[in-house]
Amino acid sequence: MSASRVVRVAAVQASPAWLDLPKTLARLDDWTRRAAKDGAQVIAFGESWVPGYPAWVDGAPEAALWGHAGGRALFSRLAENAVEVPGKATETMGALARELGVTLVVGVHERAGRTLYNALLFFGPDGALVNHHRKLMPTYSERLVWGQGDGAGLKAVTTGPARVGGLVCWEHWMPLARQAMHDAGEDVHVAAWPGVQEMHQVASRSYAFEGRCFVVAVGSILRLADWPAELPPAEKVAQDPSGLALKGGSAIIAPSGRYLAGPVYDTEAVVAADCDLGEITKEAMVLDVSGHYSRPDVLEFRLHGQRLRA
Repeated sequence: MSASRVVRVAAVQASPAWLDLPKTLARLDDWTRRAAKDGAQVIAFGESWVPGYPAWVDGAPEAALWGHAGGRALFSRLAENAVEVPGKATETMGALARELGVTLVVGVHERAGRTLYNALLFFGPDGALVNHHRKLMPTYSERLVWGQGDGAGLKAVTTGPARVGGLVCWEHWMPLARQAMHDAGEDVHVAAWPGVQEMHQVASRSYAFEGRCFVVAVGSILRLADWPAELPPAEKVAQDPSGLALKGGSAIIAPSGRYLAGPVYDTEAVVAADCDLGEITKEAMVLDVSGHYSRPDVLEFRLHGQRLRA
């Protein structure tokens, strides 16, 4: 195996300091250094990891009631701890990537004006923000929290040793979003989830097989003890003896759909694997949905890649 074709990737499965931006950035620093010390060149964190996935939208449905005091207070606290792009938090993340010489992919709550977006930020080894993707469609109750994204971030970027792209959660069940990313020529795809449950594993493995790429499926650990004080404890989570609202499930998946590492559940961990990029070409012999297995004379696809402004 040629070392020049091998990329070590890592999914950081850890708990953020829920709804606390400075403390979460400190944890991001610590966990990124752990992954880099293990030799990882591409390091990914889960969906809206900064400063924590809003698990209460499903766990405490009363927060959706019109004028609910706890729900409104919680949104305000979340907005105050969200990330502006660009801003001080992105400078901190970029400086970390530059210091360690790694590609860093982080799910964040982005604040733009008074609206929040579910964003995936990509920092190159030089510290530059090389891609900024906003989740196209918040799923179901998530629409209480986030606005709709756009196609500006549906691309892969050459950063360090590989072309890296990513999608967030249920975007992996949007066929045209997947096609846009396949057309972008990913070597490594970050599949950012809150937790990588059974069907999320299915989607991640299917994406690797369909896209002929390596997939970093990354989920978070979220403890019931961190449940926000503005809301009553989530009944379905409180009944779980693990005491976890999110249980991880992170894994590294090869272009054949097989697991290279994980899935790992119920504990904080760096889930890492070496990826031989030469395997992508071997697997493409039988399937290349953007090449010899496409039919552009029959099926036409167009991406609107502009950043939308209010």
